[in-house]
Amino acid sequence: MNFLINFFNLILYHPLLNSLILLYQYLPGHDFGLSVILLTVLIRLILYPLMSQSLKSQKALSGLQLKIQEIQKKYVNDKEKQATEMIGLYQREKINPFSGLILVFLQLPILIALYQVFWKGLRPEEMVNLYSFVAQPERINPTFLGLVNLAEASLFLAILAGIIQFFQTKLTLPQKEKGAEKTTPQFSDIFQKQMIYFFPIFTVLILLRLPAAISLYWIVTSLFSIIQQYFIFKPST
Repeated sequence: MNFLINFFNLILYHPLLNSLILLYQYLPGHDFGLSVILLTVLIRLILYPLMSQSLKSQKALSGLQLKIQEIQKKYVNDKEKQATEMIGLYQREKINPFSGLILVFLQLPILIALYQVFWKGLRPEEMVNLYSFVAQPERINPTFLGLVNLAEASLFLAILAGIIQFFQTKLTLPQKEKGAEKTTPQFSDIFQKQMIYFFPIFTVLILLRLPAAISLYWIVTSLFSIIQQYFIFKPST
């Protein structure tokens, strides 16, 4: 157990803590919120290749809607065969039908590390975890633009994060092609539609209990995902 904790601290907690302190010290005005935003952008740039691959998989899945409907119609009375054929289709096309959910679940370890950073990492006793080239700050003002205390929960930022999460989740899920016939909803379709509403509500409920810095992180990373998906899904010219 100690090994896992030390490994988690080594690859996530300590790098995030040091990066945040470093950004806070060198950004003009020492705005903590701007430091969080820039740190979020850096994290997203590191994860960009993996996120792009996941989004491309979702784009490919959208292009299979007609084939999926053909399988559903052909084996409408044989759910087991239908499931087997669907799995075979996904394997042949090398597609994970739930790959879009990776965009959400992949952030969980990072969120845990950030929570620790914002919850205890800024305490004076935690400064021993700073790297040798990172100077210890005399004081950290955890406000954003002098308006929001990011060390405390924020109802406004939590709701804003939930709204943006709704659009990000909706865009992530595969869209039906034009002209595709309506069929009886399958489990995966029902599950995906429920996720459109479940994730935003879940996001708000969770963020209401966490420091607003995490809400700000969630907002920025969701906006980044929306922009990234726009460029991947936009029609080729």
